[in-house]
Amino acid sequence: MSRQYCVYDVFTDRKLAGNPLAVIFDGEGLSDEAMQAIARELNLSETVFVQSAGNPAHTAKLRIFTPGRELPFAGHPTVGTAIALAERAYAGTTGGLDLVSVLEENVGPVRCAVKLRDGEAGFAEFDLPRKSVRTELALDRQGLADALCLKPGEIGFENHVPSVWSAGVPFLMVPVQNLAAMASLEFDPTLWNRTVPFVEGRLASAYVYCRGGVHHAAKFHARMFSPDMGIAEDPATGGAVAALSGAIHHFDGLPDGHSPVLVEQGVEMDRPSYIHLHIETKDGEIARARIGGQAVRIASGSLDL
Repeated sequence: MSRQYCVYDVFTDRKLAGNPLAVIFDGEGLSDEAMQAIARELNLSETVFVQSAGNPAHTAKLRIFTPGRELPFAGHPTVGTAIALAERAYAGTTGGLDLVSVLEENVGPVRCAVKLRDGEAGFAEFDLPRKSVRTELALDRQGLADALCLKPGEIGFENHVPSVWSAGVPFLMVPVQNLAAMASLEFDPTLWNRTVPFVEGRLASAYVYCRGGVHHAAKFHARMFSPDMGIAEDPATGGAVAALSGAIHHFDGLPDGHSPVLVEQGVEMDRPSYIHLHIETKDGEIARARIGGQAVRIASGSLDL
């Protein structure tokens, strides 16, 4: 059977940057094992399989796989697939389009707003299906420093300390001193596996971040490593930024109101990515958060399976 697919670069407006995503439009009838094997074959950070939605009012159901395992939720697959489905449905339409879709993911329904403009990369933004929640765990600062090939004094900045947060997928957030430390770190998966805890039955992935960025508008600069997902390093991780929203609110003490945050990632991989995070705070708590970004198609074809 021939199954149509495309590849999008996500969280970027230019080709060969951002985070590549494979979208398999004909995802019906594939076993879990087959989807995992296809994701492993394509060897991108994530591969999405589009299936019929359980609720007829929703756009589609998504199954999201890394080379190592299935995820209940992820940011760059949500943004990229929302744009891919909109562009496919409205191919040939001229002028601007503003659309709303609901994508069913294992974490639950995810509401997306999509903007299509002639001559521009598509833009999608989604509401976080879950608020970021902290898991209180004892963390070994020296062990984390060793796993990142950094000095212990380079771990942490201001009042930011290592912590575990999840908005559907857990990440161990490791703040580091500055951009120089971010550029010099070397991730050792063996030492990481020996040091970090299991969270929700899985080895926690590393999300390393610092204040500022190479891009003048970036408020945070990040890198992500996940041996458990089969990802050596990820150019952009929307699910981690979703989790980061909790850490930002907690450590920075965000005031009530709207806080826009631009997070850059993938710079060290020469695949710069820009993730837009918006946090709405009320009565000292996160009332709502959303993530957005652009995506551009770079390939299309068929899988002969």
